Amino acid sequence: MTESNRPQPEPTSPAAANPPAAFRCGTVAIVGRPNVGKSTLVNALVGQKISITSRKAQTTRHRLVGIQTTDDTQYVFVDTPGFQTRHASALNRSLNRAVTSTLSSVDLVLFVVEAGQYGPDDEKVLTLLPRNTPVLLVVNKIDRLPGDRRSEIMFPFLEKMGQQFPFREVVPMSAKTRDHIERLLGIIRPYLPEGEPMYDADAMTDRSERFLASEIIREKVFRWTGDELPYTSTVIIDKFETEGRLRRVFATILVERDAHKAMVIGSKGAKLKQISTEARLDMEKLFDGKVYLELWIKVKSGWADNEAGLRAYGYE
Repeated sequence: MTESNRPQPEPTSPAAANPPAAFRCGTVAIVGRPNVGKSTLVNALVGQKISITSRKAQTTRHRLVGIQTTDDTQYVFVDTPGFQTRHASALNRSLNRAVTSTLSSVDLVLFVVEAGQYGPDDEKVLTLLPRNTPVLLVVNKIDRLPGDRRSEIMFPFLEKMGQQFPFREVVPMSAKTRDHIERLLGIIRPYLPEGEPMYDADAMTDRSERFLASEIIREKVFRWTGDELPYTSTVIIDKFETEGRLRRVFATILVERDAHKAMVIGSKGAKLKQISTEARLDMEKLFDGKVYLELWIKVKSGWADNEAGLRAYGYE
């Protein structure tokens, strides 16, 4: 065959020279002590509030999945309870099991600490971190540091943290800053395996509307009772009905003492009314439809230290 009639290669198009990136999909556990901003971070990464937040420790009680899907990646974030070291109730043992079981089954771990703060509770979580799974250190709440002293605080803090564990990367950020969230997503992506998405592209969580309704109510209970009400209160959905875009929700707030019941009700029922109103409005925003909500309060002493009772109320 002469040179003139030898098959010639097809011209290479720009698209062929730069093929699209392979789709990636993986699970990312978010762990840390209570109140470092894990749930706020999950909500920011997902772009929707699916995990409740409050200043009260142990607000998150369940292994909650938040999903963010882009053109080339599906991020499956697992929000875990803050690891509890101070009380040994059945509830806390259940929450700690949720943390340890999650760490054994993900592609990447984000260990979240608060900028400039690292104490015994953080240390306890660090001892649980896997050695055979990549771990990124996320230093959250840098916006709370004084601007004129931020570098002075952060440099020795980051040096100290780098000596604690072989973190793959260290990411200082604020979960409230969108640019920081986008940067974190970009850092996470290469650690996820190539593969097909696990969930539909429009999915935001693996939890049901019934579950999300109970969490929203519990958040409002915590917000409106502050430190007065022990965190062992919980919410049970007695009935959840859907009629077109209308949801009818009937729920019970479970507390351990009569005095706690009075706290939730408030003077002339004002606090309970506020809890109900704010919970209903949040549900309507999340479910994109009208919500009819009825709340009751029930006293059940010792429920948080009863293994069988916990399972009945949906705890692992």
